[in-house]
Amino acid sequence: STVSNLFEEVGVTVIDTDRISRELVEPGQLALKAIIDAFGGQCLDASGRLDRRRMRSLIFADAAAKQKLEGILHPLIGREVLRRINGLEKAPYCIVVIPLYAESSAYGWISRVLVVDASERSHMERLMRRDGISGELAESMLANQATRAERLSLADDVILNEGTVEQLSPQVRDLHDLYLWLAQTANQDSGQKD
Repeated sequence: STVSNLFEEVGVTVIDTDRISRELVEPGQLALKAIIDAFGGQCLDASGRLDRRRMRSLIFADAAAKQKLEGILHPLIGREVLRRINGLEKAPYCIVVIPLYAESSAYGWISRVLVVDASERSHMERLMRRDGISGELAESMLANQATRAERLSLADDVILNEGTVEQLSPQVRDLHDLYLWLAQTANQDSGQKD
């Protein structure tokens, strides 16, 4: 999220699939109804919202439950991402944040992959801190994700996120300049083909 925030600071539109996922499961949304139909009322907290902690524990203990939840959410998330991209006016490019990109086949249309990389230890510590979970659950979650090597093998570009925001900013600015140049080049090429 720090890297995507830095891209937003330089004026890039960021479409975050985690944010979309959270929006889709708000009370009254069709995705939440589908999840209740699939998993029952125990997936809700006392206020009628999705109990994310309970669902996280369930899906990382039961592969079939994980597939069922992904079957509900992933198509909806993918459609919303495309709707937002199609709604952009004259943006040279945008960033789509897809934390589980390596595990998904739904985003084959992505033109360039930027991997924000960190050591396995840093990744685990950040996951525990962000979600307030135990080391055991964090290990289970990471075991269900692509390995660091698998993620890096998909990358066109890599930002190493082991230091401070001040160390990340120049990397983001350099990539922003590259992406602007690539977008301009692509637009010139498509103009020549017309």
